[in-house]
Amino acid sequence: MAGKGNTVSRVAEIVTPYAKELGLEIWDIRFVKEGTDWYLRIFIDKEGGVSIDDCVDLTHAITKPLDDADPISQSYLLEVSSPGVERELITDAHFEKFIGSKIMLRLIRPIDKVRDFGGTLKSYENGVITVELQDGNILEFNKKDTSFVKLDDFDINMFKE
Repeated sequence: MAGKGNTVSRVAEIVTPYAKELGLEIWDIRFVKEGTDWYLRIFIDKEGGVSIDDCVDLTHAITKPLDDADPISQSYLLEVSSPGVERELITDAHFEKFIGSKIMLRLIRPIDKVRDFGGTLKSYENGVITVELQDGNILEFNKKDTSFVKLDDFDINMFKE
């Protein structure tokens, strides 16, 4: 989970039981500053997808427990949402769950002037991401060398006439 370690860990401890009670999985928690405002973003998932009602239900369930525990000293805005179609793969469990899926990844430093790669996630082990590119080549990347790894569910052909 991204963001400030201790804050994110504490929030996860507080909200996870409520999410489970509602049949939801905590996908990621981020505590970030944008401009002058702090945001606590909780991304949820469930089999079959997340609805707006799921977001509202979890928000209502966790607001008081978060206020009572007060794990964040400054003011912040709470956002509960789905990780989206092109969700970022962060944890080992995320990678393992989506082996065989199409992904896109961006490297921190380019290899031969290329930073962006896409293909099928073939395996993930000990922080090594194995991707089969569209041309059939197999490449391995260290997760620590990536800016992001996301599911690639965007079908560019849907815009062609």
